Amino acid sequence: MKDSLYDIECKTIDGSISTLKPFQDQVLLIVNTASRCGFTSQYEGLEALYKKYHDSGFSILGFPCNQFGKQEPGDEKQIKSFCDLTYQTTFPLFAKIEVNGGNTHPLYQFLKHQAPGVLGTESIKWNFTKFLVNRKGEVVKRFASKDKPENLANEIVSLLEKC
Repeated sequence: MKDSLYDIECKTIDGSISTLKPFQDQVLLIVNTASRCGFTSQYEGLEALYKKYHDSGFSILGFPCNQFGKQEPGDEKQIKSFCDLTYQTTFPLFAKIEVNGGNTHPLYQFLKHQAPGVLGTESIKWNFTKFLVNRKGEVVKRFASKDKPENLANEIVSLLEKC
């Protein structure tokens, strides 16, 4: 497992490979997403948070995942098109990944290790699990799927105000 969040390689929704270094010194909300989920409408709340706080040093990173009820069946082009047309998302999206099991993406190995879930389990339970990361790249809180993006604003602002 990588020592730093920023050294982890990720493939963008457009297919280029990068690390998370471009997001260093930002407050991040990292979310595993899906286009055909009961929580998919959270894209709207995520985009609102992104627009409101992006200029203050906040980013949302969306990682599509098809591991829960096969609710993200499309390829990256279809996912991007869906997000653009349905929710007008402008926050960064990445290529589909796995968040549990033997092929868990290194980013999610890192996130789950830093912020285990209920009773210390590391498994992601469903789509739209959210990880709030401070400017130092440390996971400060994990939120369940049912936690609406708009309800996270105070915690985001608190981290943005810290240097």
